[in-house]
Amino acid sequence: MSYPLACFSSMMLLLAVGTNAGGIAIYWGQNGGEGTLAETCSTGNYDYVNLAFLATFGNGQTPMINLAGHCDPYSNGCTNLTTDIKSCQAKGIKVMLTLGGAAGSYYLSSAADAKQVATYLWNNFLGGKSSTRPLGEAVLDGIDFDIEGGTTQHWDDLARYLSDYNGQGKKVYLTAAPQCPFPDAYIGTALKTGLFDYVWVQFYNNPPCQYSTGGITNLEDAWKQWTSEIPATKIFLGLPASSAAAGSGYIPVGDLTSQVLPAIKGSAKYGGVMLWDKYYDDQSGYSSSIKSHV
Repeated sequence: MSYPLACFSSMMLLLAVGTNAGGIAIYWGQNGGEGTLAETCSTGNYDYVNLAFLATFGNGQTPMINLAGHCDPYSNGCTNLTTDIKSCQAKGIKVMLTLGGAAGSYYLSSAADAKQVATYLWNNFLGGKSSTRPLGEAVLDGIDFDIEGGTTQHWDDLARYLSDYNGQGKKVYLTAAPQCPFPDAYIGTALKTGLFDYVWVQFYNNPPCQYSTGGITNLEDAWKQWTSEIPATKIFLGLPASSAAAGSGYIPVGDLTSQVLPAIKGSAKYGGVMLWDKYYDDQSGYSSSIKSHV
């Protein structure tokens, strides 16, 4: 009797491991040569698309979206993205608006300022109402925090105010792209609130905790810290989609599939891989090469 039972156990174990399949998140919006948003979602490679960036907001500034060569927000030219956003969502892809980026003008001066920004985001990108919705009438799935400048204060307040809208229509997802050194200098406090659904940690441009040829110890140690100490639904491995997409941290496909993913997929919090960005992914074919392994 024990032999079939052992077989059954290992089969169940394989099933359990198999269900921990991850998805791929991609950043779109910072290169006019990366194709449309609708085309991005039609590849079938991505489960999450982050629209980058709302680069100006807070401290009394007029919020301004920057989608590079895709559209001109100053002439209200980005409202035609509504159709693309809806087509992505119809495929089950979650579409977020990314706040911040490496080169923006954003700053939260107080909790009241954070509340004002949350109200603006709700009315202009989420389920609220406004006559000036930059992306048109489409209701985005959530807000992504890619905070790499400004101040370290009040991002937790912004997360709380945004999550307060959860009872008013569809769920507002909160996601974030912290740097891999723990805790993140800007949004470490916000991440501790436990309000974030998906956290795609940037394991690049950060030598102390990223992969280096043949060495996954630093990455693995950082991964364990993130997955054990951050109360988020899922944690993602954030990577450059090609060697040209970041200063350091690129992981060749073979190394990712044979060494890195097997080392991190055992975590119950493993959510998949985030890539920067769609333009570089087009050049390298990275997401297509790794999709079946993620």
